[in-house]
Amino acid sequence: MSSPLPPFPKPQEPVKKPVVLEFGTGVDEPCLRADAARNRARLLDAAARLVAEHGAAGLTMEAVAAAAEVGKGTVFRRFGDRTGLLTALLDHSEKKFQASFLSGPAPLGPGAPPVERLRAFGCAALRRATDDLELQLAAEPCADRRFVVPPHRVRHSHVVMLLRQAVPQADGELLGHVLMSYLDPALIHHLVNQCQMPMERLQAGWHDLVARVTGTPEGASEDASGGTDESAGGTGPAG
Repeated sequence: MSSPLPPFPKPQEPVKKPVVLEFGTGVDEPCLRADAARNRARLLDAAARLVAEHGAAGLTMEAVAAAAEVGKGTVFRRFGDRTGLLTALLDHSEKKFQASFLSGPAPLGPGAPPVERLRAFGCAALRRATDDLELQLAAEPCADRRFVVPPHRVRHSHVVMLLRQAVPQADGELLGHVLMSYLDPALIHHLVNQCQMPMERLQAGWHDLVARVTGTPEGASEDASGGTDESAGGTGPAG
């Protein structure tokens, strides 16, 4: 006979408000000198052109050096390796995305109930993933780093914060990983490019997942505390 399940964990301590973090290359970079900043921008412009013309799979450090008319060593010194170069290309759009859900207008940003913000977050993440999908796949970190790179930590912390507001009795940290797995670039690539699923279906699936995790029927209105409005046919969070 199997042993009884352990008691459900008590509500965790509140998550600190996430702050915008960039991808980075794994090397702390102080404020760049003006000439260094121009050289970095020149290299990124050249890399972006190559990706637009040949796709991320064809992006090499040698090709960027040739396109920017600099030595290959310059590219390696600035970005470390190919993954560092790819993450630098994603950095700008990532910071914009983080700012949108940390401090942008509701419902993606503050001011909306937590379940509404979760719905908006997933749909925005899906749209952004399809825009930068090839780059995100190419810059996918190895298994040891996948869940600890700054962008993932910021997103996961944000989702956990909203879950703890919406369903404080649940294990928000683990449920946050469940929700984040739906937004994995490799899965999105499989669903969109290999299964030919339209974005509308993926977004509807996200809404359904959020509703099931939070016990909030889709379409039910919420009050400021994150509970559902029973007059709209809603029920409280699942116990």
